[in-house]
Amino acid sequence: MISIIIAIIIFSLIIIFHEFGHFIVAKKNDVRVEEFCLGLGPTLFGVTKGETKYCLKLLPFGGACIMTGEDEDSDDDRAFCNKTVWQRIAIVFAGPFFNFILAFILALILIGFIGYDLPQVYVSEGSAAAGAGLEDGDIIKSIDGTGIHVYREISNYLVLHPSKVTSTLTVVYERNGEEYTAQVTPQYSEEAGRYLFGVTSYERTRGNVISVVGYSLYEVKYWIDLTLNSLRLIFTGGVSLNDVSGPVGIVSTISTTYNESVSVSYFAAFINMINIAILLTANLGVMNLLPIPALDGGRLLIFIIELIRRKKMNPDHEGMINFVGLIVLLGLMVVIMAHDIYKLF
Repeated sequence: MISIIIAIIIFSLIIIFHEFGHFIVAKKNDVRVEEFCLGLGPTLFGVTKGETKYCLKLLPFGGACIMTGEDEDSDDDRAFCNKTVWQRIAIVFAGPFFNFILAFILALILIGFIGYDLPQVYVSEGSAAAGAGLEDGDIIKSIDGTGIHVYREISNYLVLHPSKVTSTLTVVYERNGEEYTAQVTPQYSEEAGRYLFGVTSYERTRGNVISVVGYSLYEVKYWIDLTLNSLRLIFTGGVSLNDVSGPVGIVSTISTTYNESVSVSYFAAFINMINIAILLTANLGVMNLLPIPALDGGRLLIFIIELIRRKKMNPDHEGMINFVGLIVLLGLMVVIMAHDIYKLF
């Protein structure tokens, strides 16, 4: 039960931060916010302060910042639809951007507690890396032109670039302050069931304030890149529906991770929950910027078209596009949730 409560708290934190981004920038641009809510469905309770109703709804997934003139025409000077296109872009973009801000704040907490994972490696005897001349203590700088900043980028490279698993890759590494280049051909591991470089990571590194801030930014970048690469694999057939999770699957993952972590220590559980929260908020930020109707990215695309045409889209047409997009997204969510439930049994 406690793991489900933690999952709800994580979801709520991420959603509130996202909607607060819309809310605060809307207020800064003098847009009337009618309702700011957490959750979906019937209202459990609410309070009105000034012109805005703040409320909690029954279903703990989702939220909204409802503005006057957001989906229809309005004569109100403070309506969203009557603001300049740049003001509307700022308001809509603020939601995903605040997700990235939250990811950075959580990364600061994570790295402040446990340090960061430098791409410094131990090299397994007889491995592809050893055969190419790499040694213990080398720091990987790039693989085939892709910059490497944390160790996980090394271990994930072949997973995210399946077309390169049998290729000879150019690896740039640092040893004693000097940079060298090696040609590494990954080897297939029967035990792991995939191609590997044959390296493992050093202990996590603790640094000063500047390095903590810098690697917190790399942490956010890592999760954004991972999300984008995962989307690429989905669209290119690199992953199947079994690899995709919706809210039910995420709650299940949080529950399993929490129960396994708390058996070690409450600190381990705390760190793993922070890590999952960083993944989820960065993922939500990226997903919301996709140019899909009903998402923030879809609305931004319409505003960009408006900038190019120098003419506003008909509000009825825009509303219909967003409505159709919403129906498609809800249908997709139902399919994913049904598959999540199926996987549980």
